[in-house]
Amino acid sequence: MKIRKPELSFWQIWNMNVGFFGIQFSFGLQQTAVNPIFSFLGAHHEELPLLNLAGPVTGLLIQPLIGAISDKTWSPKYGRRKPFFLIGAILASLCLVAFPFSPELWFAVGLLWVLDAANNTAMEPYRAFVGDKLPDKQLTYGYQMQSLFVGAGITLANFSLFLFQDWFSVPAVAGELCSTGTEVVTAIPKWVYYSFFLGAIASVTTILWSVWKTPEIPPTDKELEYIRERKQTDSVLKRTFEPIIEIAHAIGSMPKLMWKLAAVYFFQWYALFVYWQFITPMLRTSLFGISNSDTSRFETIMEACRSGEVIGAEDMSFAQNVQLMSEQALAQTGLMNGTYNMVTMLVALALVPIARKYSSKIVYVLSLFLTGIALISMPFITDRIALLLPMILFGIGWAAMMGIPYAMVSKVIPEERRGVYMGIVNMMIVIPMLIQTLSFGFIIKNFLGNNAVNAILFGGAFFIIAAVLAMRLRVVPPTPPPRLNIEADKADK
Repeated sequence: MKIRKPELSFWQIWNMNVGFFGIQFSFGLQQTAVNPIFSFLGAHHEELPLLNLAGPVTGLLIQPLIGAISDKTWSPKYGRRKPFFLIGAILASLCLVAFPFSPELWFAVGLLWVLDAANNTAMEPYRAFVGDKLPDKQLTYGYQMQSLFVGAGITLANFSLFLFQDWFSVPAVAGELCSTGTEVVTAIPKWVYYSFFLGAIASVTTILWSVWKTPEIPPTDKELEYIRERKQTDSVLKRTFEPIIEIAHAIGSMPKLMWKLAAVYFFQWYALFVYWQFITPMLRTSLFGISNSDTSRFETIMEACRSGEVIGAEDMSFAQNVQLMSEQALAQTGLMNGTYNMVTMLVALALVPIARKYSSKIVYVLSLFLTGIALISMPFITDRIALLLPMILFGIGWAAMMGIPYAMVSKVIPEERRGVYMGIVNMMIVIPMLIQTLSFGFIIKNFLGNNAVNAILFGGAFFIIAAVLAMRLRVVPPTPPPRLNIEADKADK
């Protein structure tokens, strides 16, 4: 039997979701700045997918486990979900402070693993937290409010990159771009540091606001009795492996909508990962005219610098020019990504009455189709301002993608297993990302001419396929809620 939940006011829902701003600021920096930092540290195009392996692996392992564990956690002082997203936010902030100081590629990749683990620790309990607090009639509103803060956080992260490049960037000189002596200086621009520091502050402060302002709904007496009995009777080993068994049981009884959504998510999230990895390399080619041969020459010069060789004036001037244009491409990515996330912030709540009138499925299908059109058009636009036009379509699509599927899933899953099922939804996100990181390096090198422009066109085609598959989705609420294990039955008795 579901707990009767009171309807919340606008400001209560607002305060509950504020923490998502900080989490998504961090995520925005991952989207936009991490891959260019890898490139500044010497990574090649075909290496970028594999270097992003941290995201899908940590998401696959951490989110469903944290979800299952938080379902059976309760502290009168700290609550059920709050400890997890607070710990995750603190750890993410520390990683953001350290990231721009990465001296080598391997160090930056290692920090990305820790940062992703921290963000995933915070993310899934936060999704479940919103579902815990809101009655069914407010779920779409709550998750679209979450989309608003997703857009706001990523918008500020990206605009900060664009503005800080404009305010603080200076042309690299020989002694700053590389060193011909014993000291090697990396090519990470100093202005990038400021965005990461701002993200670290945002991550902690906004989470603390939501923790302070929003109390959790305590478990029923029956749930508390089960939690206490489990602690007393179950061994540590059993409690350790129980979440894994529960995840397997939950997948086995997963509603049909989630299976169909998994097919949509495969193409949607594969395409999104392609976009985030290759939008800056695409701009380097389509907007600034940097070819693969130019990139190879630049990397050869930088390797020579790092090994202490003396670099000629012509080569150094060439390297400085490529470095400057690469920084401008990163700033343009920040402007474009900030634009689509600002659109997301503006339209997120407007989608709620539209979804009620025309159905969530129709809004979701159109959002995927518009995003596909946006990606396909980008490589053919060579004006910086005109490149913001497809980002409007992308922003509408992102607003729907970050809210509507979660609201649809929340209506078909059992209340008492919301955490584990939201973790499974995340598995449906990260598995396509994992496949992309393992497969797309081979695809772009052998089938797409190692060309970032072709990669973005590939992503657009995958969005169109996702839109076609989304037409099969249909929400059917569970009646009655399924029982997933014998121990839950015993607790009910």
